[in-house]
Amino acid sequence: MNTAVNVNVVHESEAQRQHARVKIPAKLRFFGPDRTPVEARVIDLSAGGLSYNCGQLPIKVGDVHKGRLQFIIDNLGLAMDVELQVRSMDRQTGRVGCQFQNLEPQDISTLRQLITSHLAGDIVTMGDVLATLQRDNFTKARKTKDTGHGMSALGRLRAVTFSAGIFVVGLAAFGFILKSVYGMYFVSHAQAGLVSAPAMNVTMPRDGTVQSLIQADGVAAKGAPLATFSTSMLDVLKGHLNEDQLQPAKVEELFGKQMTGTLTSPCDCTVAQQMVADGQYASKGDVIFQLVPRGSQANIEARFSYRQFADVRPGAKVNFQIAGEDEVRTGTIVSSTSLNGSDLSSDIRVQIKPDTPLNSAFAGRPVEVSSNRGPSMNWLIDKAMAAGL
Repeated sequence: MNTAVNVNVVHESEAQRQHARVKIPAKLRFFGPDRTPVEARVIDLSAGGLSYNCGQLPIKVGDVHKGRLQFIIDNLGLAMDVELQVRSMDRQTGRVGCQFQNLEPQDISTLRQLITSHLAGDIVTMGDVLATLQRDNFTKARKTKDTGHGMSALGRLRAVTFSAGIFVVGLAAFGFILKSVYGMYFVSHAQAGLVSAPAMNVTMPRDGTVQSLIQADGVAAKGAPLATFSTSMLDVLKGHLNEDQLQPAKVEELFGKQMTGTLTSPCDCTVAQQMVADGQYASKGDVIFQLVPRGSQANIEARFSYRQFADVRPGAKVNFQIAGEDEVRTGTIVSSTSLNGSDLSSDIRVQIKPDTPLNSAFAGRPVEVSSNRGPSMNWLIDKAMAAGL
């Protein structure tokens, strides 16, 4: 048995022609190597190329030249601009075989229409050619699934990082929108809020000017000096002078004399606010200092709109944050009254008792108060536990 392999055997698909080659009357015009115009008769034509007789022109294999292919249809000329690459050259007969380069889809459709009609024996008309040009004879390329084999490890890491970044940004935007909508429909915010504490007022005993003596921390023990005041001797002795002492000279002398005194703290207190600045004139009875007893517990006073009536009833839970602190505290509304007492008003003033004792040192600080009437995390946990989850 002969098992030798015949290396001269060629598969049919390797040797057969890719396109049918037909003889169609046509002309080819192009510029020769020396830029002289050349007109040659087309020997045969296919969808992939053509052949023509170049005569004695010095054409080499591999040359690329542009030309115009001309047909006669219904006594009308049909011209097609083509780009040709020389693939074969027969010096004895002058036959040159060329392959089309960069043909447009419409040109390919026209060539196929001419060749198919010629092979079928049909008469080619200009209407058939125009109808062919109007049709879309090519389908879109199929989408290939990207398996990632053509991407490097760094490229995949970059793509994953970029996708994760986009996801995080989208998640943050969604959270922000969700929080804004929740705050708009389920949270009631107070128009104003303030830390309040039981205060004691220190008033001016006589007309005069004030000079503060309190320390920087604003803490004063009982009986400690708070400020000194200066008043005219004439004001002190007013109502106690006889006619001899009311002479102009005596009055002028008394007016020029000053008497000083001291304001003292009535308790172990913290100065919440100084109502009269140093050196400023104050009348008798004016409040100079507002004091808060040390160790006393402060409350919160807030003002809500009357539209939020159902959210600020006594017993309702609220959240509040004191200015200068990051901690959010909780409290309970203990009372709510109209801002103007017995008068009708569009505002409601509420008194809030903190759940944890609040130092009176915060007295006078502004507070942000909000009442949450929507589902909270604790509410969701309670519901889940009740459902047995």
